Amino acid sequence: MSFKRIATIALAGSLALGSLASCTRKEEKVGAKSNPLKMFFIPSDDTREIALNAKDVSRFLEKFVSQRLYGKDEGFYIKSSVPTSYIAVVEAFGTGRADFAALNTFSYILLKDKKKYPSEALLKVVRGHDETSYKAQILARADSGINSIEDLKGKKFAYTDPASTSGYILPSIMFKEKGIKLGEEIFAGRHDTVATMVYQGQVDAGATYYSPPEDGKIMDARKRIMTQFPDVGEKVKIIGFSRDIPNAPWVIRDNLYKDKELYEKVKTALQEGVIEYVKTPSGKDVLMKLYSITGMVKANDEDYKPVRKMFQESDFDVMQLIKKK
Repeated sequence: MSFKRIATIALAGSLALGSLASCTRKEEKVGAKSNPLKMFFIPSDDTREIALNAKDVSRFLEKFVSQRLYGKDEGFYIKSSVPTSYIAVVEAFGTGRADFAALNTFSYILLKDKKKYPSEALLKVVRGHDETSYKAQILARADSGINSIEDLKGKKFAYTDPASTSGYILPSIMFKEKGIKLGEEIFAGRHDTVATMVYQGQVDAGATYYSPPEDGKIMDARKRIMTQFPDVGEKVKIIGFSRDIPNAPWVIRDNLYKDKELYEKVKTALQEGVIEYVKTPSGKDVLMKLYSITGMVKANDEDYKPVRKMFQESDFDVMQLIKKK
């Protein structure tokens, strides 16, 4: 099924909800106390932990943007949310229920494919040592006898979310290109759950995000379960990687205001605020906990055109994306 067909089916019905939202929404400007800017975070791991850390991000940005707009610590308000799925974040942009979001790369590509879902990439995640691209990793138990991608033929395999770039899309493209036919395929929902399932032998292998080691310490999805399984680094190994693509973007709805000058001021304040936040001790800690982020850099839509083209030209089985939406 083509990428355009994916986007059309996965986001069907959102326009109807958008019409309802536009009829009932009050006219207060976004950022007002009665109409706070709605900031969404993708549910990549522990949703409760993400929600708690997201509040710290929004509090910092409220003060930062208020200072830029009004010269004081309050006046611009933000409400953070963590929806139930990756696709829900995309749909929230379409219905006007999301104004600013930390997305994954595939969700952003879906968003840009819908011309009625106006959005603009503001920031790009930095991980590890100034790395602005990433890839999927394939995990297997060290004692499984699985040592390469080719060894996965017929094996029971765990993905994360059907709209996860590293947890489903990139591995699926890679398997199709290599002619790898898996056995049973399941969706675990989260990267840490996939790592746990591999560790416990519930599946033969699984796909998660990869982050390079720092000072010899594991920073990829296995790190998320080290407290529970301290020997995961010895028991679960990486057997292969997908191709590299740009790191995930943080995206703004570009029709927030009719006043273009106000839009540019808010956009720039949010962009610079996030960059400043990650430089603070609290920001470093929170963003590492959220998505293993070590920094943020300015970005724009042009940065993602090559990967968008790659997704659009791909033709892999996405029925699970529709079923799990």
